[in-house]
Amino acid sequence: MRTLFLNPPSFEGFDGGAGSRWPASREIESYWYPVWLAYPAGMLEDSKLVDGPPHKVSIEQTVAMANDFELLVLFTSSPGFTVDVRIAEMMKDVNPKMKVGFVGPPVTIEPEKSLRASKAIDFVVRREFDHQIAKYAKGTPLSELPGVSYWKDGDIVNNPEGGVIENLDELPWVTKVYKRDLDFRKYNVPFLLNPFVSFYTTRGCPAMCTFCLWPQTHSGHRWRLRSSDDVAAECKYTLENFPGLKEIFFDDDTFNYRKARAIELSEKLGPLNFTWSCTSRVTTDYDTLKAMKNAGCRLLIVGYESGDEQILKNIKKGATIDMAHRFTENCHKLGLTIHGDFIVGLPGESRQSLRKTIEFAKKLDVETIQVSLGHAFPGTEFYEHAKANGLVSIEGMTDAGGHQLPNAVYPGFDRGELVEWVDRFYSEYYFRPKAVWRVVSSAIRHNDVPRLYKEAREYLFVSKGRKKFIKEQKESSAALRGAEGGAS
Repeated sequence: MRTLFLNPPSFEGFDGGAGSRWPASREIESYWYPVWLAYPAGMLEDSKLVDGPPHKVSIEQTVAMANDFELLVLFTSSPGFTVDVRIAEMMKDVNPKMKVGFVGPPVTIEPEKSLRASKAIDFVVRREFDHQIAKYAKGTPLSELPGVSYWKDGDIVNNPEGGVIENLDELPWVTKVYKRDLDFRKYNVPFLLNPFVSFYTTRGCPAMCTFCLWPQTHSGHRWRLRSSDDVAAECKYTLENFPGLKEIFFDDDTFNYRKARAIELSEKLGPLNFTWSCTSRVTTDYDTLKAMKNAGCRLLIVGYESGDEQILKNIKKGATIDMAHRFTENCHKLGLTIHGDFIVGLPGESRQSLRKTIEFAKKLDVETIQVSLGHAFPGTEFYEHAKANGLVSIEGMTDAGGHQLPNAVYPGFDRGELVEWVDRFYSEYYFRPKAVWRVVSSAIRHNDVPRLYKEAREYLFVSKGRKKFIKEQKESSAALRGAEGGAS
């Protein structure tokens, strides 16, 4: 079957979370590669990978493709699911014979609910879907494919789970699919050098963070590694085939989880003489960081999450405040840049813990930060905690533009105040003279002033929306208190 792999258009600037751990629109327009779809696309020669958002493919243009394909594989997300279903229905209306399969976290968590959302969805594949999709497109019936849920005679059948892919070297290189179907200049992430290419060197994450969507719903906790030679060979291919490329980003859940592997891979990457960046935990020691730096590593994405020791324990982070400080000092000593991730609204959150986290972030003083709301996604331990304690409402996870809104709210807080803490965090961190100078001087040094101007406008637009939401929430709370006072 000729197969269309689709990361569909949705909210403006929303990449669907297809290749990242952030399934919502960001403050600044960002696009990650649809890496999960690229693997099975590489197994089928006559397939096509369409990444709607960065290529500005409209819903109408997407629907018009329906007649060209026999199978549609659509990567969905919780925020975008409703729109994704509608697109699938429209494509099925154009080509009723086309089979439609959904993949991604929501269908793993709730396969039967996903299938019942629309008769246009013929089947879903839970967790990893690479081989199942490729085999189905080549003629294997759904009944023989592990991890598949599908309609049969008006009922839903859930096939038993299959094992994870152990030999990652047997998978195709996603960069060959990028070159075939995508324009790598369309992808932008503010803290990475542009243009960049990203792919994985591992799958799964051994860490047990309660909030993290991907290991708990898609790739699992079993850590599987590509060989260092295979990674180095794909890097060499990438450098030769993407003219003007400035950086390769390794988008693993945790790139340097094991010291020996990180050092071995660094030894293979060094001779290629290129700039790369990756994810990291604060448990990484100085020797590992030094080997990575010597091999061309420029930047690390680091999940600090909170500056409160108890909250780190609550979320099973497996790290301490002291580790974070020591790690950050080592990175800066070596000249490594850090993009720090922080979360507002984790289990046990209070105004005191939020204040500690902001001060912690300012003391770390990393180059750039991202502040997200603690989203309790179904399928995660965080969601089960929030649900058991009556804290979660899955409705309204995003606003009309796909930006995060709280779905787990704690006693003494309301949704508006949690959003206000995000806005306050960004303002206090970035509107320091030291931070302003660092951002502006970096833009001048990398000849990125137009990009900085664009990003500043986008951030201010989102911040304005946040302030509007905060005001509305405060007015609603005041009105509620007034009504309750009148009733008494």
